[in-house]
Amino acid sequence: MPALLLPYPVIDPVLVHLGPLAIRWYALAYIAGLVAGWALIRHVVADDRFWGGAARPSVESIDDLLVYCALGVVIGGRLGQILFYDPSYYFAHPLEIFMLWHGGMAFHGGMLGALFGVVLFARRYKAPWLSVLDLACLVAPIGIFLGRLANFIKPELWGRPTDVAWAMVFPGSDGLPRHPSQLYEAATEGLANFAVLWFAAKGGALRRPGWISGAFGIVYGLARIFCEFFRDPDPKLERLGGGLTMGMVLSAPMVVIGLAVLLWSLRGRAASA
Repeated sequence: MPALLLPYPVIDPVLVHLGPLAIRWYALAYIAGLVAGWALIRHVVADDRFWGGAARPSVESIDDLLVYCALGVVIGGRLGQILFYDPSYYFAHPLEIFMLWHGGMAFHGGMLGALFGVVLFARRYKAPWLSVLDLACLVAPIGIFLGRLANFIKPELWGRPTDVAWAMVFPGSDGLPRHPSQLYEAATEGLANFAVLWFAAKGGALRRPGWISGAFGIVYGLARIFCEFFRDPDPKLERLGGGLTMGMVLSAPMVVIGLAVLLWSLRGRAASA
């Protein structure tokens, strides 16, 4: 056991009670991530310096993109939790599928749901779908960062037992000092990922459709696989044996597909209007 532990900052998972309604940090993270992403996309779409004449959706249509992506994230995230992690439980308790306040949202399912929303949006507004996807991927790390902070506050998805000096004992765990893996994920999947994509966008990456989307898949996938070595997987739902976890298996294709999309984008010429 480490000689010194960082005290876990106990924070009420409910931000405020409004009569019978409880506003939770977890829900607020989703809302704040979507709103912040919407505002940043509007800024980027309105600034010609990011595009160099490349086709893009109109600023006015971005309000609807928020709706498409929000529905995709919520529906896809829930379906991903059901199908990827615990189908037998939810099929035995079908009413639990609709009880979102009990938790249970899978990132990879939410990502696929958002992708579906992007495609539908692009078809409706006749916008280049890959450029719309680039915009969604550019701001996705903001929501990931806030979501991982919400995991830490709840607390859930804590790390494996360790003796590092910054280990924490999480409420509801077995009392062992553990990695604050939620913060590792917030820093890598969220902050570092956003920094890479933002500087790429500032450097003209949005002029090549697919560049941002490919880079997002690579950075997120590698970061998630790395953090899985520190996060304690659920032995029934996430641990697959041989040191593998469900998070690793679902993230590996993101790296491969992201690399393929990025190489395809780099080989093509910068898009024109």
